[in-house]
Amino acid sequence: MSERPEAPAFRVETGRDWAGFWIHVTPRARSERVGGAHGDALRVAVKAPPVEGKANRACIALLAEALGLPRSAVDLDPGARGRRKRVRARGDPAQLATRLASLAGDAGLR
Repeated sequence: MSERPEAPAFRVETGRDWAGFWIHVTPRARSERVGGAHGDALRVAVKAPPVEGKANRACIALLAEALGLPRSAVDLDPGARGRRKRVRARGDPAQLATRLASLAGDAGLR
């Protein structure tokens, strides 16, 4: 019997005044929420449709609220298409990493 490979754990990269991480977006969700891990990405569910950047703007607003940051401190990769997106949040990297670990529900955050 072969073993199934383990999914990569959610992780955060940090710099001097930022934290970078991946998100997995579910557009047109029944309710908006941030939480849980999807492999190495944080799950984000938004009600907005994936049309004309509406879902991306909703992701920014929801992530900013969840992280306690202004919207201007959260950026999505400008070429972000599809459900998997790269995020960069500006703020104290230690506090952001702690908050993201809590949101992902992953005590073993790397």
